[in-house]
Amino acid sequence: MFFDKRSMQSNLECFLECTTPVVQSQFLDKPETRDLNVLWHPWEREKVEYFTLGDLWNCYDEWSAYGAGVPILLNNNETLVQYYVPYLSAIQIFTSKARNSFREETESGDCETRDSFSDSCSDESESEKLCRWDGCSSEEGGLEQESLWPRSDRLGCLYFQYFERLAPYGRVPLMDKINGLAQRYPGLMSLRSVDLSPASWMAVAWYPIYHIPMGRTIKDLSTCFLTYHTLSSSFQDMDLDDDMDGNEKKKRKEGEGISLPPFGLATYKMQGHVWVSSKSGRDQERLMSLLSVADSWLKQLRVQHHDFNYFTGIRRG
Repeated sequence: MFFDKRSMQSNLECFLECTTPVVQSQFLDKPETRDLNVLWHPWEREKVEYFTLGDLWNCYDEWSAYGAGVPILLNNNETLVQYYVPYLSAIQIFTSKARNSFREETESGDCETRDSFSDSCSDESESEKLCRWDGCSSEEGGLEQESLWPRSDRLGCLYFQYFERLAPYGRVPLMDKINGLAQRYPGLMSLRSVDLSPASWMAVAWYPIYHIPMGRTIKDLSTCFLTYHTLSSSFQDMDLDDDMDGNEKKKRKEGEGISLPPFGLATYKMQGHVWVSSKSGRDQERLMSLLSVADSWLKQLRVQHHDFNYFTGIRRG
């Protein structure tokens, strides 16, 4: 039942749980563990668990088609299920291989980042290039010039990035978007979490579509969410839910699938008390903490994330 655990969870906690992908996992063959990047995987293990990006996107297939159902407890103790559709907001994938290792991709496409950026920056210093890259307004693309990242040993080589700039009504759900992008960038399906550097991440925008039962207009249910997720196995054993009560935390068992809870969060149109309902104030603390981590993450990578700026009210010329 949807509402079995409602006595233990707030609406915010329920949203985060219902929109967290749990990805089918596999185990790396023993000889392959010796090929892992030691900077990204410094520990030694008997078994190394990982997932493919293709299996990650499968988690969003049904959500993209029908929405992810989130049970909501209202102030009058009524309950309903609000449905949210996921959209790819941003993604950066860093690997240990240079882009010329992925030459099966289309090189003659309309990739604005790869083409116009590299042409216009050819006569600039490395620091000027980095500044231009920081404010790059392109939608998508891979990167030929590894020298743009002086910390390349830790960051890796940028295989692919995408930043959505369309208005919500002009977007297609996450699964449709990924399927389209993967035709030009097949690594979006085949790459494994152990191949990705700790700097690899994605942001998913969640927009409400309808709730059951229908017929009620509840202002606070128009809230939109922006969740940030790591894509690398480097963070696989880190507990991103440290601020949850002990009885809410579940120790993942080997082979159960890899959970990717959000490490960062931003909200838009959050009003009233539907989402900040914890009597102890834990919801508000968690919202502020997740927002701060998302902001710090983007600053560390020197990324301008359009949706984050919009959700948080930052306007840039």
